[in-house]
Amino acid sequence: MENQEFNRKIKKHLPAKAPEKLSDKENRLLADEIKQLLKQKNAVIIAHYYTDPMIQKLAEETGGFIGDSLEMARFGAEHAAKTLLVAGVRFMGESAKILSPEKTVLMPDLAAECSLDLGCEPEEFKKFCAANPDRVVVVYANTSAEIKALADWTVTSSIAVDVVKHLAGEGKKIIWAPDRYLGDYIQRRTGADMLLWNACCIVHVEFDADKIKSLKAANPDAELLVHPESQPEVIALADVTGSTSQLLQASKTRPAKKFIVATESGIFYKMQQACPEKTFIIAPTKAPSELYQCEGNCPWMKMNNLQNLRDALKNRSGEIRLAPEIIEKALLPLSRMLEFRKKHS
Repeated sequence: MENQEFNRKIKKHLPAKAPEKLSDKENRLLADEIKQLLKQKNAVIIAHYYTDPMIQKLAEETGGFIGDSLEMARFGAEHAAKTLLVAGVRFMGESAKILSPEKTVLMPDLAAECSLDLGCEPEEFKKFCAANPDRVVVVYANTSAEIKALADWTVTSSIAVDVVKHLAGEGKKIIWAPDRYLGDYIQRRTGADMLLWNACCIVHVEFDADKIKSLKAANPDAELLVHPESQPEVIALADVTGSTSQLLQASKTRPAKKFIVATESGIFYKMQQACPEKTFIIAPTKAPSELYQCEGNCPWMKMNNLQNLRDALKNRSGEIRLAPEIIEKALLPLSRMLEFRKKHS
């Protein structure tokens, strides 16, 4: 898929505008109403690190969860609640449904997409896999249930290198989808024979290596934390490269008191909470006119707000529905990864 075609698809699905900001009083009233509804509906909030701090705070206050996509799904499967309110993007709700098919999974807005998911359409990917039948299909967790159902393995960024290294050690050749930059990072770390699908995260692709160099020069005491969905020239500058949860852990354990962070700025809530004495700076991005004007913020994550969380609970709207056969097929590559992690942890 050419970059131009990818850009066309993504821009077609970008939210028209940010939701209207509410007053502090309105947000407090909504939070109180949501707390009551969670009890009434036997529900729990499961939020991603990239959602609004108000949502993350509400998840904490109500016994919910904040984490990355797979840990969100695992928490939902292990929690007693019958309804899971997933604050994130669509594939995260689908992952929760795959691991908890018997539960009701609601999302504040089903139009909250992901460029990696949008950039890997099932029919196109099916043809790609069919044209390369000698390869093991490894897909990132940031994909739809239909893509997971076509895979041999589903992996997170925190375990992808270990899984691919294991497969390469067995002499396996690999199809990787959908993030080409994460795939390139894995390939360079493992030396594996990999065919890379051509999609990217529109947030991480915007971080600018030259601007980061200048910012580091102006802040010589700062360390750079980089998510591997970033471009190679940005990763090359990193003091730490890792998944969202690994970057959060690094912010806690590294001795530096200042960090430049090349991932979605929603993670600052947990970083600042864990390390109130430290300073966190969002990594600079390319000129807005060049790409998607994200500037360190996922436009689809920002579609989650207290108002549509309340509405989803109140009206049982935004329900994730998946065909049983898709759930069954998608569960296999997820289970394979979980078993691998258990054996190799």
